[in-house]
Amino acid sequence: MHFQLSTDAVLWILTFAALLVLLVVLLGRDRARRFPLFMASIAVVTLRLLVTRLLFNRIKPMILSEILLTLADLGALAALLVIVEMARTAFAKASRLVALGVTFAALAVSGTALALWGPWPSWATLTVSSTLATLRRMQMAAEKGDLLAGMLAIELAFLVVFFGRRFHAGWRSHVQRIVLGLAVAAAAQITVRGVWQAITLKAVVHSRTQYDSLMTLRDRMYSANDIVYLGVLIWWIVSLWFDEPGAKTHGAESSGSRVAKPAVRAST
Repeated sequence: MHFQLSTDAVLWILTFAALLVLLVVLLGRDRARRFPLFMASIAVVTLRLLVTRLLFNRIKPMILSEILLTLADLGALAALLVIVEMARTAFAKASRLVALGVTFAALAVSGTALALWGPWPSWATLTVSSTLATLRRMQMAAEKGDLLAGMLAIELAFLVVFFGRRFHAGWRSHVQRIVLGLAVAAAAQITVRGVWQAITLKAVVHSRTQYDSLMTLRDRMYSANDIVYLGVLIWWIVSLWFDEPGAKTHGAESSGSRVAKPAVRAST
């Protein structure tokens, strides 16, 4: 018996397996205690991926949309909270005045870019009272929230790379490697969205063949984005599996000092 899996199916299996392994690493290596919001964000992504696979074409489309958009909004909120968690961890020793100034500057840049990134629905569309309008608002919140979190992640990555060493968030630190992964995933996603939006604005479809070619291009772009995210997951798994520099040394020194004391007492 031969089983033939599509590219999407293979990517789904690999991504879901990588997410599960990452969750095991976060729990087993005690990283979840230090990064609880990052752990929660990965859990939401895993749940959303699983629900999409299990419920697609098995329940009513409207109910499925409500479930998926609810998870998407939770994911966007979790992504924003992860940025806050990483920034506070990386620059915990920075002064409050500097932290507030950098935060407002980053929000100003990201907020301006988000406002210019269209299209935005009209106010009349947003205020319509209907189930479909509510789903559209939920979708917009998820998309704009993800976009904002992505831009903030890229900005935070630059700050951590250039200034993280001063605040003990150097290259081999977990927080810097998590932030770099977030930035790479965000850059890939933003690039795909931007390119696809530019293509759809200029594309003129005159036949079914042209439409199919356009959809094939979209699928390939999304698959490339999924491959980048899979690479980021592997990066996080490997990075978080190993301890940060000095962690084992500190533990060894502590255990060594505890062993040395009884030896001295015995000699006396």
